[in-house]
Amino acid sequence: MAISDIKEFAHLTEADVEAIGAELDAIRREVESSLGARDARYIHNTIRFQRALELVGRAVLVGSKRRGLWWLGAATLGLAKIVENMEIGHNVMHGQWDWMNDPEVHSSVWEWDNVGASAHWKQQHNYTHHKYTNIVGMDDDVGYSLLRVTRDIPWKPMNIGNVFFNALLCAGFEWGVGMQHLHLASGMVKDGVKLPFKEGIKLPEIQKRLGEFRHKAVRQVVKDYVLFPALTGKAFRSTLTANATANLIRNVWANAVIFCGHFPDGAEKFTTADVENETKGQWYLRQMLGSANFNAGRVLGFLSGHLSHQIEHHIFPDIPSNHYHEIQQRVRALCEKYDLPYTTGSFAKQYFLTWRTIAKLSLPDRFLRATVENAPETSSELRFRVDGERAKPTTDPVTGVRRGLKTAYGAARPVWSRALRTVRGRVGRAAARPAAPLAEDSAL
Repeated sequence: MAISDIKEFAHLTEADVEAIGAELDAIRREVESSLGARDARYIHNTIRFQRALELVGRAVLVGSKRRGLWWLGAATLGLAKIVENMEIGHNVMHGQWDWMNDPEVHSSVWEWDNVGASAHWKQQHNYTHHKYTNIVGMDDDVGYSLLRVTRDIPWKPMNIGNVFFNALLCAGFEWGVGMQHLHLASGMVKDGVKLPFKEGIKLPEIQKRLGEFRHKAVRQVVKDYVLFPALTGKAFRSTLTANATANLIRNVWANAVIFCGHFPDGAEKFTTADVENETKGQWYLRQMLGSANFNAGRVLGFLSGHLSHQIEHHIFPDIPSNHYHEIQQRVRALCEKYDLPYTTGSFAKQYFLTWRTIAKLSLPDRFLRATVENAPETSSELRFRVDGERAKPTTDPVTGVRRGLKTAYGAARPVWSRALRTVRGRVGRAAARPAAPLAEDSAL
């Protein structure tokens, strides 16, 4: 099972959790008080850069019948779409720049270069995903209702296509995100009452949303595959394929960045237990434990919309993204103080782990080594119980350093390694005896 008691899992007391919340609130206040002209210049310069990049890409595609210009135009346009979606659209629609009261970059008016309607995305992403982050059965981003990314989701025969479905989602990510909202019923509130998850919404509302999605998608398709190719005259067909390639580049990159922030090992999943009574400190803690970063320099961070700092983004989704790097130092220090893991790694490693989990969970549980309690992609507080009892927060008597979840991970790792070697030994011995069936508890 996923984590049902965050305090227990993290080896923290209620006072610890609330102290973490208070420290993060203090960071928020400091950053908000520092916002000013430098930040305004940053977002306006980013918009100017993105528009210039798009203009260059579309101008180059006038000569797209030549192979070199086709590749240059497709790559430049793809890069422009990445910047618009990741660093501008995503962050503007989070309300990161609303403090400026500038209608050009206000979350209420921005419509991004994507087939999904901005209003739909804001409801699905800003509310459901960020409020119920990684809660199985409430956050539709846990597998996008298509993929099995945790053993808490029971295996179904369709999951055998996990890798294939993820490849499709990766290539058509804007369509997957755009259509994701259309079946949304999770977390809906009507007349002050929270509706049960997956309870059907009324037909008129479904029809309204379908109409809005259809209007936006048709407009986007006409722009990319009719209007702009037509402006290049005889290069219509080559420009059309270049535009499709630019969208593919953007889709694959956006999918990779977002998956690296939510599905590598260490990005925990949670149950619905106690969510209704969750405090601000517990919410902060869930964001810290349920998100993952990847190491990035200035360029890679910019192209990811600074979602290389996914942990910081989930803690402060409406703080301007250009502050995440400085916030990161303080969040890491907070994790060290309370002995909490800070999940990060190279981009290649985090992306590999997401695909590994997706491939692994295409199989029924009986073919997997770990259990639902101690799988690397989904942990549980039961993993660290001592003789069936909750692990108490302790302090090293010599150093005075707190012992918490990070220490527990380190202590448990040798045990898991020994267990893994034992399993591999059993499998090897079983393989040497072809007539002997493989024991279920040592199945891979």
